[in-house]
Amino acid sequence: MATAQPLVVAGEGTVFEEIRRVAAVVGCEFDHAPDLAAARGRWTRAPLVVLDEDLAADSPPMPARDNVVLVSKGTPDVETWRRAAALSARRVFSLPDDEADLTGAFADVTDAPADSPGPVIAFVGGRGGSGTSVLAAAVAVEADRTGPALLVDCDPLGGGLDLPLGLEDTKGLRWPEVRLSGRVSVPSLIASLPSRGKLPVLSCGRSGAGPTPRALSAVVAAGSRAGRTVVCDLPRHFDEGTVAVASAADLIVLVVPVEFRACMAAKQVLTHLRPHAERFAIVASGHPVDGVSAAQTAGLLGPPLIATVSPERRVAATVESGEFELPSKGSLVAAARAVLAELRPLPLAQAA
Repeated sequence: MATAQPLVVAGEGTVFEEIRRVAAVVGCEFDHAPDLAAARGRWTRAPLVVLDEDLAADSPPMPARDNVVLVSKGTPDVETWRRAAALSARRVFSLPDDEADLTGAFADVTDAPADSPGPVIAFVGGRGGSGTSVLAAAVAVEADRTGPALLVDCDPLGGGLDLPLGLEDTKGLRWPEVRLSGRVSVPSLIASLPSRGKLPVLSCGRSGAGPTPRALSAVVAAGSRAGRTVVCDLPRHFDEGTVAVASAADLIVLVVPVEFRACMAAKQVLTHLRPHAERFAIVASGHPVDGVSAAQTAGLLGPPLIATVSPERRVAATVESGEFELPSKGSLVAAARAVLAELRPLPLAQAA
């Protein structure tokens, strides 16, 4: 059975063209009626009704229903709200000022929420060169084997997360080309991105602007709302975007080389992140230096140690060649699985 489409009631003209353009932004197809008489048979069946204010003047009685939006060409006045009330419209949007709100109304229909939201995992390095991006990519690849995932590059100074995945020549949008207006339509976004198999990757570019805090928040929220596991590779510098993702994360994984200096650097990172998140975990990377063990590293920082990643020549070779491959065995895939296992709900006795 076909899914019901929103109903747009508008005559040909500027308002209808504006509504059509906004719907296209989120990839929302709609049914069109030129007036209320033509809309009557479809009025109660549509999940959303978007009505041009001009057609609401002296309107015939229509069945009462929820989710009716009145679109005004100018600032709504008393007469506008009277017309809205007569047709059970609880929202009035003035274009172009309220374009983001109208976009969200269409997106609510296009992106029916998943049965349960997907988890958001953020990765940050205790210091540079800790292998954070490789682990983030590994977790995204592993998550995508059992369900939909989304890998989001949040570091505009990282050179682009598409490079180690071998996607640098694959067509699709990177952050400099992504233009967001209000809420994000997940199907439209996913269709526009390069993918590694089924895994879509939103990467920063080699030039151009990185993601804005608002855009990051919108993409992460949209991916989670659609039931995807959203994996975010954070920069070590703290800005509004880092805080926005950290605040949305269900788990922040701090990747720390097993050495005392890296541990002290990671402690500073953790201090900045603690006010914005609740759950943290440590993944130790590399070989022990200065006699510091992985357990000692985690002990100095506080969050639990959930995995240790040792250098793997095969992985390093595939990352360098841009043909990243996650082996079926080894410390990297074991760490990826440990991170995903950490997201499972705790038993009630432990949670208490």
